[in-house]
Amino acid sequence: MADTHPPAVPPTGVLPGARRPVPGRSELVVMIAGLMALNAFGIDIMLPALNEISHAVGLTAAGTESDNRQQMIVFSYVLGFGAPQIIWGPISDRFGRRGPLFVALVGYIVTAFACIVMRDFMALLVMRFLQGVFASGGRLVAVSIVRDLFAGRQMARFMSLVMTIFMVVPILAPGIGQIVLYVAPWEGIFVVLGIFGIVMLIWTWIRLPETLPEAARQPLSVRQAASAYGQIVQSRVTFGYMCASGVIFGALFSFIASSEQIFREVFGQRETFALWFAGVAGTLACANFLNSRIVEKVGMRRISHVALLVFTSVSAILAVVTHFTTDNLWVFFPIFALCFGCFGLMGSNFSALAMEPLGKIAGTASAAYGFATTTVASLLGMAIASQYDGTTVPLMLGFVCLGIASLAIILITEKGKLFSSR
Repeated sequence: MADTHPPAVPPTGVLPGARRPVPGRSELVVMIAGLMALNAFGIDIMLPALNEISHAVGLTAAGTESDNRQQMIVFSYVLGFGAPQIIWGPISDRFGRRGPLFVALVGYIVTAFACIVMRDFMALLVMRFLQGVFASGGRLVAVSIVRDLFAGRQMARFMSLVMTIFMVVPILAPGIGQIVLYVAPWEGIFVVLGIFGIVMLIWTWIRLPETLPEAARQPLSVRQAASAYGQIVQSRVTFGYMCASGVIFGALFSFIASSEQIFREVFGQRETFALWFAGVAGTLACANFLNSRIVEKVGMRRISHVALLVFTSVSAILAVVTHFTTDNLWVFFPIFALCFGCFGLMGSNFSALAMEPLGKIAGTASAAYGFATTTVASLLGMAIASQYDGTTVPLMLGFVCLGIASLAIILITEKGKLFSSR
């Protein structure tokens, strides 16, 4: 039976059986955002350095246009990030949140420093894959902690606040990466990642309590895991919004992987790439903040369904305009930023809708959702990004296809009814 009773932090801030109080809302928002930012930081900080890294590992010759294979430095990490969440979920539901989190953070730190010595392209991809595996544990536990403490619109509001802080990372990370390249070789980027991981490890070790009581823990077995994942498939809302998220987030990954090529090669913005990327990410952050202010009043479905329709329509308009004219930065950027802002009105709402019915197995539900929004999305994103041909048309056509597919899934999930106030 679905767990429909939203948990809440006790007035004292101390959870039953916990040795330390839950941090205040502001600190908890920043902490959860920091754990989730391990993933975004692991991708976005190196976007300005992809060309330099590809030269260092022998992928392309210095001075040549970047090879589309450089996108695999991003996608190897994302692929590692996706599938292991299926394993992290049952583990965190069995052993609690703190233990798996610390294992994940230590692994993230070790693999970040290990990437420094990689000089072979395939070896670097393997290490990036492993770093993604450990980053997935941090993300999985972070979302599970939120579901341990909140549900429904309260969870959507909390996650919107988290995403507002979290989006500071993609705004700043490319710029930080560019600054690192000014004062150090590309290896310095992985030093920064390792230091960030150390900071999060110390902070959570000292301040984060265990949010999953002993009585709520689930046995760890293949049968139990299969049963839990079976509940996810049987939940029409959870499975539907999980699939819709996996499809639409393919657009996010396709842009991230090809963004450096687009701004450098199409628009000639090599030196200012970080600023343009920050502008797009800033739109996302603003949309997340707006969602946190209106979601409890308007409702998750109304906001996210409208955002999906706007996303698909705007993508189609930009694809048509570019196809019949040419790529123009001053036309592309404002329309594309509006398009990307829609993710801020979809992401946290889709996540809350998917997680709400399954609070008793939050870790496993978070794992399945994370798998859909990373592994499935990264494969779709890889397929779209690989079609890059020196223009933005393939990217925007891919956005349109993903938007239509996600809308179809939601129509099936909601039995043809959109914009419900529930």
